[in-house]
Amino acid sequence: MIPLTALPPSGGTQTPARMRQAAQAFEAQVLGQLMQPAFDTVDSSKSAFGGGPAEAQWRPMLVEAFATHAARSGQGIGLQDMVLRHMLRLQEAARHPTPTPDEETRP
Repeated sequence: MIPLTALPPSGGTQTPARMRQAAQAFEAQVLGQLMQPAFDTVDSSKSAFGGGPAEAQWRPMLVEAFATHAARSGQGIGLQDMVLRHMLRLQEAARHPTPTPDEETRP
């Protein structure tokens, strides 16, 4: 799992680079969750390391490394681009709030 210190602090205006990092971390986390069931079905007793409880203990870290690499290299599922666009829209809306119809008609 991505440490919370790697994510930008909440509130205030964030730079696009920090927002991209957060979106990338989110995609890596989602990819890891999607990939985990596939790795759970692998018969590790026939692997090069012989399987066993020790190998099973390290498997989640391997899945996380694969997911992080896929997200960083742009080979993920495209989630980070959608999340980043949405984050930028939300930030822009917070900077320039549009008045509601009630606020427009008030004297």
